[in-house]
Amino acid sequence: MKPQREEVSIPLYPPSRGQPPTTGPNEQPRDFFLWSLFNVLIGYGLAYLGCLCFPALIFSIKARDCKMLGDVEGARKHSTRAKVLNIICSVLMVVTVIVAIAVFVAVIT
Repeated sequence: MKPQREEVSIPLYPPSRGQPPTTGPNEQPRDFFLWSLFNVLIGYGLAYLGCLCFPALIFSIKARDCKMLGDVEGARKHSTRAKVLNIICSVLMVVTVIVAIAVFVAVIT
């Protein structure tokens, strides 16, 4: 008969500091697909910025594929890239809207 193994968990944080972040091994990374799709569709409406947002959509699709195949590290890597690219595209779109409004107001007055 084999001896039974028991899992022992030792908390690495003292009780006064609170709980560690909830990024456990079982947590699936997000793929940011809807955000990427929104950026591409709205970006094409605003001065063709959608082509700049298209790589974020590609990385979000790759993250979703890796997540479906069980490759959590690959999904996490592609998800992080998609998130960064989505942030950049969103900021560019907001700046484009602000500049367009400023130019429109300057032309009117």
